[in-house]
Amino acid sequence: MPHDDFPAGSVWLVGAGPGDPDLLTRKAARLIATADVVFHDALVGPGVLDLIPDGIDRISVGKRSGRHSKDQGTIDRLIVAAALAGKRVVRLKGGDPAIFGRTAEELAACTAAGITVRICPGVTAASAAAASAGATLTLRGCARRLTLVTAHAKAGEPLDLDWATLAAPDTTLAVYMGRAAAQTVMQQLIAAGRSADTPVLVVVNASLPTERIIRGRLSSLAFLVEAISAHDPAMLIVGEAVRATLSAEAPADADRAVVAC
Repeated sequence: MPHDDFPAGSVWLVGAGPGDPDLLTRKAARLIATADVVFHDALVGPGVLDLIPDGIDRISVGKRSGRHSKDQGTIDRLIVAAALAGKRVVRLKGGDPAIFGRTAEELAACTAAGITVRICPGVTAASAAAASAGATLTLRGCARRLTLVTAHAKAGEPLDLDWATLAAPDTTLAVYMGRAAAQTVMQQLIAAGRSADTPVLVVVNASLPTERIIRGRLSSLAFLVEAISAHDPAMLIVGEAVRATLSAEAPADADRAVVAC
């Protein structure tokens, strides 16, 4: 039986996490199991999609590498129409819905239509990528700030970011969808004063069986991404907090890893 928080005609925007179904929250799993229809992104892991029970409508509305199966306005209308038809609607989004997930548009569309809509958070790709590499995203006395940015810009437009702020030596920078922009990130950070020796992680398909972890330094970032397919999501992590990962595939004891700052 559905819980009281998921009545007919309502919508949940659910974080599917980075792909590994074991990283799905218990609440997300419950909402998926009790939905009438699930609209899902292209980056939702296949193991998570396998949790959708038979008999629940499963509709792909994914966007990937510029190939959009549905534009955002169409997605909004589909969600609203399903809820107005009395269905329990799950909008399943990769990672966390509140981080680069176009959640604001869907919240606004549901609210305008008088539909009850809620958010179920998920594990974001930056956290999963760092964990897979045996790294932390912050480090006392060394990496006091964590900044999340997306490298996705409109076609033909430059990546317009505050590079001077992002280049601060005490900042860990996590770049979502960063493969295509790796050279720009490298050049702009170094030009803004970030050391070329700054350690970087490139994590492809974080948490999935096809995951790849590539380690290097900021000066080689453009080279590091050359072998990555345009269709594979890549997370770039730049900062001193990940320096300990440069000397090993993964620290044998992360609690004892020492980083000089």
